[in-house]
Amino acid sequence: MAEKVKLSKDGSAIDFVQTDNIPTSMKKFRQSPEIEGFYRFIYENDLQKEAFEILERIVNHRKSAKKALKQEAAQIKKTEQAQVKAVAAAEAQEVKQAAKAAIKAAKAPVAVKVAPKAVAKSAAKAAPQAKAKTKAPVKAASKTAAKSATKAKAKPAAKGKKK
Repeated sequence: MAEKVKLSKDGSAIDFVQTDNIPTSMKKFRQSPEIEGFYRFIYENDLQKEAFEILERIVNHRKSAKKALKQEAAQIKKTEQAQVKAVAAAEAQEVKQAAKAAIKAAKAPVAVKVAPKAVAKSAAKAAPQAKAKTKAPVKAASKTAAKSATKAKAKPAAKGKKK
């Protein structure tokens, strides 16, 4: 643990000992060989203030990125909710229009029923006038039709009795 920090051959970089295990807790992270070497390097070269400033910048950058992601997620959620509301409003509007159409369709047959009644009334008024004009010929034609019908009925009955 008291070993010196290993520098690269040219001295421009730190050679860290890397491990394959990823630390699972904060305590294990701080005690990992890479981080201990980093701490040692900072302490031996009196870079505590600079390291603190760098780490503070990194932490602030990560916090702002995390905050931006949360705001973006919230904005996306709001837009999705607005879209859902718009779709629901459109469906409600369609339902209202369908209901109005159904009401109009229900009222339309009533209007059609009223129209034949009005036509029938006007026809009833016109009928007495037409009957007055053609009253005599209609009666004559109906009497002859009635006589022929009764003769036709009487003939088969008479034939049936003879047999």
